[in-house]
Amino acid sequence: MIVQLQNEISPAQEQQVKNEVNLAGYSLREVKTASQHYYVCIGSKLVDLRRIGCLPGVRDVHRVTDINQLVSREWRVKDTVIELDEDLHIGTGNFTIMAGPCSIESEEQIAATVKFLSEQGVRVMRGGVFKPRSSPYAFRGLGIDGLKLFSSLCREAGIKIVSEVMQSDQIELMQPYVDIFQVGARNSQNFTLLDALGQCEKPVLLKRGISGTAEELLSAAEYIFSNGNESVILCERGIRSYEKAYRNTLDLNIVPILKSRTHLPVVVDPSHGIGIRRHIPEMALASVMAGADGLLLEIHPQPEKAASDGAQTLNFEEAEKLFAQLRQTVALRQSFKL
Repeated sequence: MIVQLQNEISPAQEQQVKNEVNLAGYSLREVKTASQHYYVCIGSKLVDLRRIGCLPGVRDVHRVTDINQLVSREWRVKDTVIELDEDLHIGTGNFTIMAGPCSIESEEQIAATVKFLSEQGVRVMRGGVFKPRSSPYAFRGLGIDGLKLFSSLCREAGIKIVSEVMQSDQIELMQPYVDIFQVGARNSQNFTLLDALGQCEKPVLLKRGISGTAEELLSAAEYIFSNGNESVILCERGIRSYEKAYRNTLDLNIVPILKSRTHLPVVVDPSHGIGIRRHIPEMALASVMAGADGLLLEIHPQPEKAASDGAQTLNFEEAEKLFAQLRQTVALRQSFKL
């Protein structure tokens, strides 16, 4: 059960609501976000919601059977749409392309990518400066100095930044320079990090774990929301399976499943999903028809010289062609009213 409180509720009214919830046999956790105030109530007894809903200071009360209550569509039927700018949103009714290199490598690389994205009308650039790598000897990013350079060039062009945060003590350091914090697949159950991201006001793009289920992804999102941050974007990026013909198994089944179970935006990363450059366009277009709200794509001026993940990275010519196809496919999906 979720009790939604009025913003102007008094301490005495709050206590009355808490007493009524406890009398009903429920424990509660208070959640305050930038714009809302909730009690998430845990219990199994049937309760007449009107007893709580009519109390002074209560805006609404919702019966929710899902374990992950706050991210559930059971109580919030209207989809969450995240505003990055007045005319830039992520969520239902918008299709957002987020593109850029796996790793930020140099000023020249950033400048070339920013120029290309601006020409293509793409307003969100992805790029890692702290890179989790399987090998300790692989390129692991330029760190905070690279992020400052990345931010400076993108700000000049009016482009927003999504970049991966790997540990909670990096959040404060990165906060002035990013617009969206990315949680990578290896950190999708780093609950200390998720708790900390719940206490910041920047949107969080949460990737599915390497072997994570839909329920585990929603649980990770609940950690962030329950700590006060409602701006969570779910990302399918492929899961590990027994198949060796491609990098990961891009599970497009999960897109409509998530869209039916949660009000949060759902995007897809086909670059990590299939991991084969020539097949990324097909999977990107399939993601659109599956119902994704956006895509995370790896592009690079010269993928063959990329410091990381060049084999799954499109060059600018390939990306330009794909962007045009994506816009056509989005229009087709809208005509089907999917």
